[in-house]
Amino acid sequence: MQPKILFVAHVENHLLNFHQPFFAYFRAKGWQVHVATSMGKRWEELAGAGVICHHVAFARSPFSLSNIKAFRQLRQIMAQEKFSLVHVHTPVGAFLGRLAAKLTATKPVVYTVHGFHFYQGSPVRNWLLYYPFEMLAARWTDELVAINREDYQLAKKLPLRVKGTVSLLGGVGLDLQLYCCAENGVRSQVRDSLGFKADDLLMLFVGEFMAGKNHLQSLHMLRELAAERENVFLLLAGEGAYELELRVLVKSLGVAERVRFLGFRRDIPDLLCTCDLLLLTSLREGLPRAVMEAMAAGRPVVATDIRGNRDLIADGENGFLVPVHDVEKTAEVVRKLATDRELAARMGKKGREMVKPYALEQVLAEMEQVYARALKSRLL
Repeated sequence: MQPKILFVAHVENHLLNFHQPFFAYFRAKGWQVHVATSMGKRWEELAGAGVICHHVAFARSPFSLSNIKAFRQLRQIMAQEKFSLVHVHTPVGAFLGRLAAKLTATKPVVYTVHGFHFYQGSPVRNWLLYYPFEMLAARWTDELVAINREDYQLAKKLPLRVKGTVSLLGGVGLDLQLYCCAENGVRSQVRDSLGFKADDLLMLFVGEFMAGKNHLQSLHMLRELAAERENVFLLLAGEGAYELELRVLVKSLGVAERVRFLGFRRDIPDLLCTCDLLLLTSLREGLPRAVMEAMAAGRPVVATDIRGNRDLIADGENGFLVPVHDVEKTAEVVRKLATDRELAARMGKKGREMVKPYALEQVLAEMEQVYARALKSRLL
């Protein structure tokens, strides 16, 4: 009988952006791969990845009544399909997926934490709301994978089904070969296509337009730099619910001509080759792929001093860490990179060295061990 695996995440973008190599890994081994997610405008792309798709009515908010329906759908899917392995992601999808697995006697279950909502410095309400649910769901979890050091330490205190089955891995892996900025004309070609000059300072921010990404800090920093020099620009790659609010903000700050909204992009490697540095002023992160991509492309990073960013950036070596909401400090380090191109080049080179442990082939090899342990524990 052909073994089956189910990947669960509350949005299709998460599965498409991060887990296609894992789909291919299981398909190559003869497994039937299923996904359960809230299908949206990229559903055809997901279906084309060689997986069996199940639409589940997930809502991002844990308080949404839609999640009751989502849970019932998950329970029905698991009862019918008899999966040999379940891998859950994202907070809502992970909790409901583990609950459905518990009630249908589906195991083993692997859970990858892409950033606990409770962490050092998070609001007390996050600890009151999310921590008890993670404590409960841990009892239905066979293997837990953390992707940053802070979450790893927290996860080791959770009462997992099998003691000691917490791993620290380098995220979801990155194909480093895609981010080699060779002198192949890409930089000048993309700059020309976007209407920028060779000596313009281009900063790139990759991320969904949502409150947690804190684009505001970067935009206020841009206003300071724009008052000092004419050739500094910020490129925003992404889309989301806050786009209209951000467009209004750039106009009110007087930097509309310095900001380019690029929308959803599939050419992040080329954009990184084109730009001079990456900005990521998030309020919270798990292990940001955008930072790893910038490191692989040899670009320095200016990011907030938060969980996840600290795992990737050694302050002053491959980029700079700045306090959340500190516009002055953010502007200061960007000025330094803009005026000292040798420093920027050294940081970029250091980043390429530091990103090697996050290579896709290494993460896949580590996850193979996680899956093997989970399958071995199936009868426990």
